[in-house]
Amino acid sequence: MAIQKTKRDFPLDRIRNIGIIAHIDAGKTTTTERILFYTGRTYKIGDIDEGTTTTDWMEQEKERGITIVSAAITTFWTPKSGSFKDAEIRINLIDTPGHVDFTAEVERSLRVLDGGVIVLDSASGVQSQTETVWRQANKYKVPLIAFANKMDVVGADFHGTIQSARDRLGANAVAYNLPIGKENDFRGVIDLLTKKAFIWEGSETGADFKEADIPADMTSDVDKYRDKLVEEISGTDDVLMEKYLGGEEISVEDLKKALRRAVIDNKIVPVLAGSSLRNKGVQPMLDSVVEYLPSPQDITSITGKNPSNPEEEIVINNGDKEAPMAALAFKIQVDPHVGKLTYIRVYAGTLKSGTYVYNVNKQIKERVGRLLLMHANDREEIDEAYAGEIVAAVGLKDTITGNTLCDEGNPVVLESISFPEPVISLAIEPKTKSDQEKLGLALGRLSEEDPTFRVKSDHETGQTIIAGMGELQLEVLVDRMKREFKVEANVGQPQVAYKETITKEARGEGKYIRQTGGRGQYGHCLLKIEPLPRGQGREFVSEIVGGAIPREFIAPIEKGVIEKEDTGILAGYPVTDIKVTVYDGSFHDVDSSEMAFKIAGSLGLSDAAARADMILLEPIMKVEVTTPEEFLGDIIGDLSAKRAQILSSESRGNSKVVIALVPLAEMHGYVTNIRSMSQGRATSYMEADHYEPVPSNITAKIVETSGFTGRVER
Repeated sequence: MAIQKTKRDFPLDRIRNIGIIAHIDAGKTTTTERILFYTGRTYKIGDIDEGTTTTDWMEQEKERGITIVSAAITTFWTPKSGSFKDAEIRINLIDTPGHVDFTAEVERSLRVLDGGVIVLDSASGVQSQTETVWRQANKYKVPLIAFANKMDVVGADFHGTIQSARDRLGANAVAYNLPIGKENDFRGVIDLLTKKAFIWEGSETGADFKEADIPADMTSDVDKYRDKLVEEISGTDDVLMEKYLGGEEISVEDLKKALRRAVIDNKIVPVLAGSSLRNKGVQPMLDSVVEYLPSPQDITSITGKNPSNPEEEIVINNGDKEAPMAALAFKIQVDPHVGKLTYIRVYAGTLKSGTYVYNVNKQIKERVGRLLLMHANDREEIDEAYAGEIVAAVGLKDTITGNTLCDEGNPVVLESISFPEPVISLAIEPKTKSDQEKLGLALGRLSEEDPTFRVKSDHETGQTIIAGMGELQLEVLVDRMKREFKVEANVGQPQVAYKETITKEARGEGKYIRQTGGRGQYGHCLLKIEPLPRGQGREFVSEIVGGAIPREFIAPIEKGVIEKEDTGILAGYPVTDIKVTVYDGSFHDVDSSEMAFKIAGSLGLSDAAARADMILLEPIMKVEVTTPEEFLGDIIGDLSAKRAQILSSESRGNSKVVIALVPLAEMHGYVTNIRSMSQGRATSYMEADHYEPVPSNITAKIVETSGFTGRVER
């Protein structure tokens, strides 16, 4: 695709950094394609089924018809009405995946965006992954507008969708426009603030739409829902509330200004109706993106930490091109043409190609070789990136996701990005010796790209273990190894990523003494271990006083403890939710060494754990099954046999939706199972929810079959 030169140095108030987020199959990529078409970025509407969409450019995305990696693209829109009428607006857009296996892509995109469009399926309402992306957006306080898509499908329910957003998300969702007709008869929308109706008729692409009269049978609905919208807007502004209660007419301009403030403050989520596939309702949604979602200028300042004193906050003038440079690396991508791409959101200052930047987290200087504006998998080279922009840099060798890049004389650490722990793993082996070398390189590159993808070696078997968020993610990564890195490998069956933990406090002793000819080895420590609340991770504390163990041997003890926690004690799974305290010990003036104390730390943890009633934890998945009512009994019966806890069963359109918590260990091959149970008519969705103790009888079997010795390497 030939890239048109992008207009540079846009006024900040005319820039929107937005993301499209949603549950899988709600229509994110289709909506993105319409946005690109109507804004003139593309001249032909891409189709998912044909594999011609702009943002789904990977082979795996085209084959599966899903989004796997978030794609950034820059485009322009000129509203025909509103506060920005006839002004060209630059939209930096990120299309994110809907499948939970690729949740890291959504997480890191939301971290750097100013606003977002949450796409809802009008026939299904709020679904499980909708809740997840909503929580992710809330975590980073990202203002949202909602697009109730698929108004043309059977069972579409605009007001039911709004109610499900209020009930399941706790969102103050309110209708901004009303659909004219529904299902096959959906043909337009009515803007409630301006009371103008727009109809899409006689145009295949939907590019031509016209203003029309409000249908006579909708006038009372328009008045009713307009009053509700005005009431919600007035409730966020004291001056307007006074006018509203006094029965005064409030101007559309004042209502729009107040709604903009309310959206930016996350007080209201306006909901717009449309059908992206049928090319209806996208242009009003674009106008609302411009009218109500923030520009970098609206988020006047962001805070970071002083690297020398993490307690001290540093305020950054967001969007100030003249301020010291501050930016966040939020995504790494290995590009076959230009090598490693580092996606960067510039918050302040100007980033120039050919200059050096300071990576605060790594405490190193890195050279920015080239700067690129990304248009999905096409790129446009630029000389500098201004505050408020999202760009990709070539040449940063050691920068990873979540690192802050800044001016060395003005160091600051921006809030990083947190990612969930993997829940599933599998063994992988190269087929030939030449594949052995390429495998290490491929795994290193892929784990750098995807922070939820982990690689480790199993010391017991010598195998390489890869872990991630789900079977689909691992399947795609193995496929990428084969295609992009030309690595042929044998892959084992997926395994559940169990964890080990303790249930009570205990003490243990680690003593490592070896006396051979010459200098010996002496390390001795006393450890106390305590359980931490679920999900707290690990902690190591030293309470050594009076020099019982010299300070230089505390770090080796911690290293030995961490290595033992990583390799496991009960069945070879990582130990979590544990606090380890070294409180006493002894040393030898001549024979003590770092190695001896590292081994003593390992031995001490094993010794204490033997008295701490260790248990296994297993990942529990939140499962949502949508099924015709006739198969409901079979579905629930099958889930109950899988140790499921049924949370709810509700009607949604013509279907029943069952939500349950089920151990991941019971869900292998579930998609195939429910297809055969329901004649292919039921669908399921699954995401990691939390960890819970494994029942003791199942733990005994896992420990027995693991063959894990729990020995400490000496």
